[in-house]
Amino acid sequence: GINAEYGKQWYQRRVRDNMKMKRTLTIRRDYLHYIKKYNRFEKRHKNISAHVSPAFLDLNKGDTVLVGQCRPLSKTVRFNVLKLLPPAQSIRRSSVNFKEWLTNFIT
Repeated sequence: GINAEYGKQWYQRRVRDNMKMKRTLTIRRDYLHYIKKYNRFEKRHKNISAHVSPAFLDLNKGDTVLVGQCRPLSKTVRFNVLKLLPPAQSIRRSSVNFKEWLTNFIT
């Protein structure tokens, strides 16, 4: 489990980047950083290493996983893979599907 004594605990949903290490995967976290002087954003990224339990060894590149913070397992590994998430569905819905959903929601 995850205990409060190890500092801040948080979970992330990310797409895994590579698995060149044994039982460890790398997750790329992309984000935007705002530059006030130029009134624009720049792209930045961080790589996060996460431990993979033998139960999740069937992961492939591009899978979305849920990772949680844990105690330091090595110099760079601070996260554990908790769950393999299904591929994300498209956010856009056609108007017909939305109307069906709305009628089902109301009734």
